[in-house]
Amino acid sequence: MSEEEIIVTLDSPRSQISASGTFKVIYSQLTAGVGFWGSLKPIIALSLSAIPFLFLGQHFNRQHRKGWDWFLLQIPLLITLFLWPPLYLWSIFDAWKSSSDSVISRGKI
Repeated sequence: MSEEEIIVTLDSPRSQISASGTFKVIYSQLTAGVGFWGSLKPIIALSLSAIPFLFLGQHFNRQHRKGWDWFLLQIPLLITLFLWPPLYLWSIFDAWKSSSDSVISRGKI
């Protein structure tokens, strides 16, 4: 049996590092891999849903039917005054959650 020599060469790690590669890694980490718009979408939906009476967060998430239904539901609730605040707070939470879910589902594709 003869012995064989195996020669292994490794590239220098410095040759693989580039400014654009570093920027891509930092950008991906800052935006959770869903891009700039994907990372801002839940914040914008939350901000829009904080405007009372209009339910703009649902419209921003393209859930127009839900926004319109809640708009109509608030009319009798405004008469009672104590049932309207829970609907308002729930709409803010729902707009944020729906937007976050859509970002997460697009990030997995």
